[in-house]
Order: sequence, then structure tokens, then C-alpha cells
Amino acid sequence: MLSEDEFSEWYNDIVEKAGLCDKRYPVKGMNIWTPYGWKLMSLIDAVTHSEMARTGHREVCFPLLIPEDQFAKEEKHIKGFGGEVYWVTHAGLNPLDIRLLLRPTSETAMYPIFALWIRAHTDLPFKVYQICNVFRYETKQTRAFVRVREIHFFEAHTCHADFEDAERQIREDLEIMSVVGKSLCLPYMEMRRPDWDKFAGAHYSVGIDVFMPTGRTIQIGGIHQYRENFAKAYGITYEDEKGEHRLAHQTTYGMSERLVGAVVAVHHDQKGLKFPPAVAPIQVVIVPIPAKELQEKVAQECRTVFHRLQSNGIRAHLDERDLRPGNKFYDWEEKGVPLRLELGKRDLANNAAVLVRRDNGAKVSVPRDELIMIVKRILDEIGISMLKAAEEQLKAGIRDVEALDDLPVGVIRMRWCAEEACGKDAEARTGLNILGTRYSGEQAEGKCAACWKPAKTYLYAARTY
Repeated sequence: MLSEDEFSEWYNDIVEKAGLCDKRYPVKGMNIWTPYGWKLMSLIDAVTHSEMARTGHREVCFPLLIPEDQFAKEEKHIKGFGGEVYWVTHAGLNPLDIRLLLRPTSETAMYPIFALWIRAHTDLPFKVYQICNVFRYETKQTRAFVRVREIHFFEAHTCHADFEDAERQIREDLEIMSVVGKSLCLPYMEMRRPDWDKFAGAHYSVGIDVFMPTGRTIQIGGIHQYRENFAKAYGITYEDEKGEHRLAHQTTYGMSERLVGAVVAVHHDQKGLKFPPAVAPIQVVIVPIPAKELQEKVAQECRTVFHRLQSNGIRAHLDERDLRPGNKFYDWEEKGVPLRLELGKRDLANNAAVLVRRDNGAKVSVPRDELIMIVKRILDEIGISMLKAAEEQLKAGIRDVEALDDLPVGVIRMRWCAEEACGKDAEARTGLNILGTRYSGEQAEGKCAACWKPAKTYLYAARTY
């Protein structure tokens, strides 16, 4: 595993060298998305859009500013965000009668409107989402994609007739998360957060945690079961079949640009990044291998291959820069392009092309007549291989412990009696963050690692970002 200092230095360096964002904007923690980084984020968003359409969610776009009186209606929610809110106090030179805030998330912006939109049981289930920017005044040290103050954010909000239907929605959200995770070749843990660490205003929360190369974890998403908590505060009711008015049950599901940070951190080697083919901004980079007497023929055939790849739905790039091939190889390996295609004098003669995989460096010469089929097959194989490698890293990073002394680096799994006081004691004694218990449930036998009473389940803990 990398030390925290080694990882921090490498991470900051590679984000800059690969051209994923520019951190020189004059407001700290508000970074510029460069074309390469924005393409990566947009492709991840495209997976999310597709899943939202498949599951019957409709896209909305709510205003950025929230009135203070609406935000304050849900007391637990506003306390949960503490000092993280950016306030707007003036319109021009005029002080505002009611302060406005930049949304840290959108419950308090959306739910007063949901109360107007939802009238009868025929309006349910009600499922909407938006992809937007949210703002949180992060007081700790900022880090691109991981800890920022302007956050690219996906949030889905749903309303249901009862708790059981809301629970079905939670299961659907986890199915969506599975599709997103596979697209990013990111295995993760679905952890039901302890009650003392759930999202403000939630009945319970499920954190989506990814294992990082330092032994820490990072939360890339969250799913929250609200029951009727927000509906009570904002008057979200519906008329049932009997003509009686009932409070709606609600859920939310959110993911942020931390998805990019996790992809960067999990998929890399000493050469640079390794992007999963499903979301790689460039899936295949074509590098001509020059030969003086055949330079124009090589260039022309490379352009033909480029257009063939593009017309078959493969994101390709032809590197025609006046640089040595070796310099180009180094460049694109650092940027994480999954597949390199080389074409030179020998390849012209053999009607072939050379393909080089970024994940394992394997090189193969293939017939150009079969190029499209082979490229697609290899891209699929790269995705499978990357996911398997990341799954093995996660499995190796989870360590079972019998007691709370001499803890290993990584995610620890300990038997737990399921008592809150004992869980908080374990958190205090280890100095780790309690991730919670598996959403799917795990039964444990033996003694609690903290209090030695009979254990009921397993509790997970780690250092987190």
C-alpha cells in the first residue's frame, strides 16, 4: 500500500499531468474541468442518464438558490450541514430580507414544490433526478475531485405511497449503483451507516465505499431512506384510494465527482492512469510508426483506420504530432488510454495493425480486416480484467480482527454486539471511522471485539477521505 504522503504527491501530480482539471482558479476548491476531464465526467454521467431512463426517473433542473426559511424547516438537515453553507446576503447593494444559500444538496429546494406537484396516489411513485453543481464550504485541505467546494453532483429524489415501496426504490438504487460500478471497474462496499453517522434527516443511510491504495476508503455515493421525515416538514401529502390524506415516504440517491477521484486512485501503475474502457475519453489512440519512404501511405492508412473506428462507435484519436513514437506512447500511457494501435511499414505490408493493452502491456498483431471486431473484444476484456484486479485489491484490504489493539492497515471487520454505545467506544478507541454494517446483513457468532458481549453482526471501520 502507498503511504498517505506518497499517494497525495502522486495523485496531485497525475491529475495535473493527465490534464483532468486545472486548479488555478482563484477560488480555492473550485476547479476548472478541462476538456479531457470533462469528457470523462460526461461519460460517467451518460451511464447515469441511461440508468435513470431505464428505471423511469425524469430529469429536472431546480434553481441554485434556496431561501433560508425553506432550508430551516427541517431542523436536523440544517444542523447536519453546520458551517458548510455559502450564504447570499445582498442583491446588488440591497440587503436581502431573507438570506439565500447556495444549495449544499436539494431536498429543501425541491420539497416545497413536490408538495404542489403531488396530489393523489396516482402521482406515485414520483421519481426525478438532476445533475448539477452543489456548494459546500469544505474547511479541510482540498483535493481535486475528492474534497472540493463546488461539486459536480447527481441526485435522485423519489416519493412513494408507503415504506415498502420506498424500500423497493432503495433496492433499485443499489441495482443502478451496480451498473455504474461495473462501468467504472470499481468494486465497493454497501454499508448501512450507524445511526450516529446517517445523513441529516434520514431514517437510515447506505454509504457506497471504495477501497483506496492507501488503505483508506472513500464514499462515492449515498442512498437514504427518509420515511416521512421530510414530508412532515414540507407538507408532501397525497390522497389515497379512500380519499384520506397521507404523508409520502421519500428516498434520495446521490453520487458526486468523487467517482472520478476513485477511478484515478484505484486504476493506475507507475506509468500513470488506466481508464476503464466504458468511460475512457479516448478508447483507442492510433500512433503512426513513420518510415521515410512510406510516410504518407502510413499516415493515410492511419486516417482510414481512425474513421473506421469512429464510424463503429469507438472513441478513437489519431496522434499526428511531430514527436517520436516513444514520446507518444509515454504520453498516452500516462493519460490512461485503454488501447494503443500502432501502424508502420511492416503492418502495411501484412495488412495488419499492432494493438497494445494499457492494463497489462500485452501486444498483439491483428488483421486490419478484423480490426473492429477484435478491438471491441479486447476493450471488453480490459474492462473485465480491471474489475477483477480491483475486486482482488478490495478483498485483500478487508482484515478480520478479534480485538481492538494492533489493528492492521485497511478496512477492519470486527464482531459487534450492535449496541450504539459499544460502536462509539470502538470508534473512539481505534481512531477509525465506523463505516457501518453490510446492507445485505451479516450474522456473527462469538464475542464483540469491543465489549466481549455476544456478537450479532459485523462492524466495519477504516480511515476515510
